[in-house]
Amino acid sequence: MNNIAATFKEKKLKLTPQRIAVYEYLKSTKEHPSAEVIYKALQVNYPTMSLATVYKALKTLVEVNLVQEINVGEGNFRYDGNVCPHSHIQCLQCGRVDDIEDVCFQDLNEKIAPHTDYDVLTNQVYFYGICKDCKNCEHN
Repeated sequence: MNNIAATFKEKKLKLTPQRIAVYEYLKSTKEHPSAEVIYKALQVNYPTMSLATVYKALKTLVEVNLVQEINVGEGNFRYDGNVCPHSHIQCLQCGRVDDIEDVCFQDLNEKIAPHTDYDVLTNQVYFYGICKDCKNCEHN
């Protein structure tokens, strides 16, 4: 909670209950929910919060680097409360997205640099496969 309060104070942004709720929800889950999933989850405690408010809160949280926006190519974004550099893997059958931890691809920036005239600033690496739950369903 101190992290979000300090960041918002530093950026001179208003810390609303809705922004706090979205942030805390993302910090409490290893899932990578869409805005719609977050909206539905928060409806119980915030019945007057609109989907538009959730989108605006996410946009602000991404802008101040408290939340990561990920695009695994399914037409909408997912959100991750873990902003430390890491990659993601998505199941091609059920759509689940998980973190890949303990493998860092930051050194890719340096490896790519000699092959382009761009100043390489960042990268996103996504993997796709079949999760263990879907794999187990196929074998039953």
